[in-house]
Amino acid sequence: MDKQLRQELFEQAQEWMLEAGERIREKIDDPRSIETKSNPNDLVTEMDRNTEQFFAEKIKETYPDHLLFGEEGLGDEIEDLAGTVWIVDPIDGTMNFVHQKRNFAISVGIYVEGEGEIGFIYDVMDDILYSAKKGEGAKKNGKDLPQLNAERPLHESILAFNTTWLLPENPHVDHQGMQKLIKHLRSTRSYGSAALELAYVAEGIIDGYLTMSLMPWDIAAGIILIKEAGGTVARADGKDLDMLTKTTLLASRANIHEEIISEYVTLKK
Repeated sequence: MDKQLRQELFEQAQEWMLEAGERIREKIDDPRSIETKSNPNDLVTEMDRNTEQFFAEKIKETYPDHLLFGEEGLGDEIEDLAGTVWIVDPIDGTMNFVHQKRNFAISVGIYVEGEGEIGFIYDVMDDILYSAKKGEGAKKNGKDLPQLNAERPLHESILAFNTTWLLPENPHVDHQGMQKLIKHLRSTRSYGSAALELAYVAEGIIDGYLTMSLMPWDIAAGIILIKEAGGTVARADGKDLDMLTKTTLLASRANIHEEIISEYVTLKK
């Protein structure tokens, strides 16, 4: 994408991110209509749908040839990433949104012919906007984030992941390897929002994020941020990510990435 066109698209998307966040903050204390999707813990609210509808309308009015691939299904039927595709999670961390009224984010990744060009993760309640443009680094509230070039060893690292992956009955990964990993790390964290966890990796305040089951809208923006910050992103088995289907993911500083995959992660068939 031409640099000037990327900048114009970045500025427009940033304006919509901030506007969407303001709309959420204004209504954060309103009564909620809460439903469940795939399971009792997979929540959705009218705010999720309203925020995705906000982006759908803005995109179609301004860029009629662009496509929207969103969590709540209010966009287009996406079979590939040809053209310009906005991958949108209107509220990443809906359980936090419902229970805590904080620790959730709007996540938007803009992909052109399958390449991540622009990424935004907006911590709405703390008014922190992480952003990245391809080839121009990652930023936090407009200030450059340092490159993730520290050579801190794995045993001194902090890794974020869901403690579900430690249970024997989880269907995705061998729990013994995960337990061994925990014992080797300095510490672990779980924030309840994949977008924020990826932003924290890009910022360098955690060293990695490992997950076994996320959708493209959960990770589209975060992948761009981490790559621009100099980190490494791949599936949990080291293979390339598929941005159209559910996937595993390991995002981390480069020097610990292969060690985690080769020594601790054994995916179940």
